[in-house]
Amino acid sequence: MMTLYRSTRDANAQTITASQAVLQGLSPDGGLYVPKQLPTIDFSLEEALTFSYQELAYKILQPFFSDYTEEELRTCIDSAYSTNFTSPLIAPVSYHADTAYLELFHGPTIAFKDIALQLLPYLMSTAAKKNQLAKKIVILTATSGDTGKAAMEGFADVANTEICVFYPKDGVSPIQEKQMLTQTGANTHVIGIKGNFDQAQTNVKKIFNNQSLATELATKGYQFSSANSINIGRLFPQVVYYFFAYLQLVKKHQIKLGDKVNFSVPTGNFGDILAGYYAKKLGLPINRLICASNKNNVLTDFFNQGTYNKNRPFYVTSSPSMDILVSSNLERLLFYISGEDASKTAKLMATLNETGSYTLDDDMRSKLSDFAAGYASENDTLAEIKRLYNESNYAIDPHTAVASAVALQYKKTSGDTTPMIIVSTASPYKFPQSVLAALGQDNIASGLQAVTQLQELTNIPLPKTVADLFTAPNLHSTVIEPTEMEETVRKLLQ
Repeated sequence: MMTLYRSTRDANAQTITASQAVLQGLSPDGGLYVPKQLPTIDFSLEEALTFSYQELAYKILQPFFSDYTEEELRTCIDSAYSTNFTSPLIAPVSYHADTAYLELFHGPTIAFKDIALQLLPYLMSTAAKKNQLAKKIVILTATSGDTGKAAMEGFADVANTEICVFYPKDGVSPIQEKQMLTQTGANTHVIGIKGNFDQAQTNVKKIFNNQSLATELATKGYQFSSANSINIGRLFPQVVYYFFAYLQLVKKHQIKLGDKVNFSVPTGNFGDILAGYYAKKLGLPINRLICASNKNNVLTDFFNQGTYNKNRPFYVTSSPSMDILVSSNLERLLFYISGEDASKTAKLMATLNETGSYTLDDDMRSKLSDFAAGYASENDTLAEIKRLYNESNYAIDPHTAVASAVALQYKKTSGDTTPMIIVSTASPYKFPQSVLAALGQDNIASGLQAVTQLQELTNIPLPKTVADLFTAPNLHSTVIEPTEMEETVRKLLQ
């Protein structure tokens, strides 16, 4: 059966195919694409114990991308998950201090975004051919640190594409910035903005929703698309590693087939944890998805109080990829807990846009029981990095530390003894200054010298992608005001 997609805001539920949704990224009405009917998977967990990551990816993604042929989808998957990952498992689980850590940082940019963004360019190129798209695809992306580099790494020099990444100039780690500024590819454009991620994301959405601009660029042979997790080509590939983590625990005799697990997920834009929600809907035995936030704890309040309120101070923290006050993918969850009521979802999003907040009714709030939520302060985050290193000689990055700290809080307050999997989203080498500070080091170096300092302290092998930064020249230097983003896009595409 073909899976068709509809917008979360379209009361008429008009549908398009998966490949069309991949190409569009965002619906013209500003909503996000969701399957009109959630597909089912045709394998048992017992069968899946023998699957490679690539085979599991095909079995899970085929029902979501059902207008791709088997050959097309397998080619996309096999191309995406190959020698570009340093672990043959792609997403291995390791154990430290009696807890499972799902390591999603073995790809070319050492962050979890690689899992989806190595696949998305293949999905998009195939979609363009399927739909006989004559226009050049322009990928517009706002990044809080990791998406930008991972997207450019995936799309660099891909035929008939341009990729334009906006990032907060003073809101990413020095290594994240260096990774972006040294990005090669004639079709890659990196632009710093004098503002925060929410401003970048809001203005990218405005550009997408500007129909006169879209028409103007269409006459010049361009079509916008997105590499953010609003794109289904980004979202659904993330479902795979939830299943793969569970199967690894079974194979390691940590759980029995059918036992439930919890996942603690460091959460900013809500895409990663939403993939876990889909995994549960597909039948993975998940008890609770723990939404772990940093000091920008808008999601913690949402789950615990039923009100989403972005009218609050914005903090720059040691976990910058989570420094977000407007979590785009939460709209998809609103759609589901409203009973797939597009009018209600659209009204809530309009209220958020107009007033900066909305409150769920009792019925919607009662449907949040799949989730728990907590947040870690800066002190909590650094303390967790130190605790884990002292107990097991395992260094984690600040985002992983947020998830790990919140998981400990959850266990203490809930008494829930369900086995816990921490979703580890980045290598400690992405944030060496923060890790060194947590480990009590004095005289911490700046920039790349901190990488050397961290390696000398921990003896963690240095990934090639980081080693290469020491000699890579900066290739991008543009910095603008947030209000200049649309005009900058126009100039780039002239």
